[in-house]
Parts: sequence; structure tokens; C-alpha cells
Amino acid sequence: MTTTYSLYGIKNCDTIKKARRWLEEHQITYRFHDYRADGLDDALLQRLIDGLGWEALLNTRGTTWRKLSDEQKAAASNEAGAKALMLEQPSIIKRPVLEQGSNMLLGFSTDTYQQFTGGDK
Repeated sequence: MTTTYSLYGIKNCDTIKKARRWLEEHQITYRFHDYRADGLDDALLQRLIDGLGWEALLNTRGTTWRKLSDEQKAAASNEAGAKALMLEQPSIIKRPVLEQGSNMLLGFSTDTYQQFTGGDK
């Protein structure tokens, strides 16, 4: 039985490209979900929040965050506000998110992907 992973993010993100390349090089089957092309609904975002926490998902270091008004940043200071902002602007979600069953991994590094997926196959 093949374990299938889901990778969430935005296609043109450099970190997503690295993660996809790593998964393909290690012949790991995955389904890519692009927030822009495939959409982001409330249920999916809530599942990610439940698995990783809204604070971890909210990317306060990226360009999207820096372009927000002070009012928008202040509104994202709690789960409800952050969730509304992430639904409105999915590019503000840290990426990639790799999911397998009920397990989730946020970000990309070769070491963490090796551990999460069981290494070289």
C-alpha cells in the first residue's frame, strides 16, 4: 500500500518548488493543492489550524504581511481574525504544509522531510 501525501501551498513559491523536487527525487507520491488554483475553503483552513495552530500558519515575515495596513495586522491578532485574513489572502499562509493522515509538517528542510516521510525509498 502506497502512502499518499498532500502538499499545500502556492505553485510559484520557491520553497514549494524545493519541496516538490525533493518529494519527486525520493519517489514519494503526493497530491499538490495550490491555494490559488484549487482554492482554500473554511474546512481545509480549519483542519490546518487544528493541526498546526493559527500562529504557526500566519506568515508575518513575508511580503504579503508587510503590505497589510496596521488595522489588518491588528485584526489578525487572534484566531478568528487570522483565519479571516488567511481565507482572504492565502499567500499569507506559511508554506509548504505537508500532510499525511492526521500528521502535518510546516516548512521545508531535507532533514525534516526525511524524518516525516521515512527517508529514501
